[in-house]
Amino acid sequence: MTPYRQIEANRCNALKSTGPKTEAGKEVSRCNAVRHGLTAETVIGALEDAEDYKSFEAAVAADYDAQSAVERELVLRLASLLWRLRRAITMETGLFEIHAEHIRDDQQNLRMLTHSQNAINPAAGDEPNGGTKSGVAAIEFARCFLELANLPNLALDRLSRYEATLWRQTRRTIYALEMLERRKPQERSHRVWQFGMRNSVK
Repeated sequence: MTPYRQIEANRCNALKSTGPKTEAGKEVSRCNAVRHGLTAETVIGALEDAEDYKSFEAAVAADYDAQSAVERELVLRLASLLWRLRRAITMETGLFEIHAEHIRDDQQNLRMLTHSQNAINPAAGDEPNGGTKSGVAAIEFARCFLELANLPNLALDRLSRYEATLWRQTRRTIYALEMLERRKPQERSHRVWQFGMRNSVK
């Protein structure tokens, strides 16, 4: 059997497979992706919900009409990459929140110190309250960013590089899926041509 005929036979056999029919079989099948495959590699059990990921994966899969095993794997990989990109954004937000808390604690300690100094020396007076709330927030964001960017462990820089790597892999995966999608009409016409040739020989 030629490799092309073997591929066609495999595709036909795959279409006949309908999966588990009993409730017990379906229950076992539901856990497959959590136990093995990309889900187990993607979801961090202590921090993330596997069911949330499965819903997200299903939403991504719904955007693609995966016909072959290769396409299905690429779609699952795309879901995994997009999930990790969402996680990277969550981590960035977390970094800013943690650092903002440190800045707030420092400011509160400074206010308490200033207040106690003013009680001892009333001539010092209070510091003027400058700027609008949005202006103060912008300054706080800038301060957070500068301090995070200059941390010795380069956390923000590492996260940025991690995110850039994920975006590159995502673009490549989407490109591969698009190339497979473009080939489909040619494959169909090739199969129709082969079918016609076989019939004309008979």
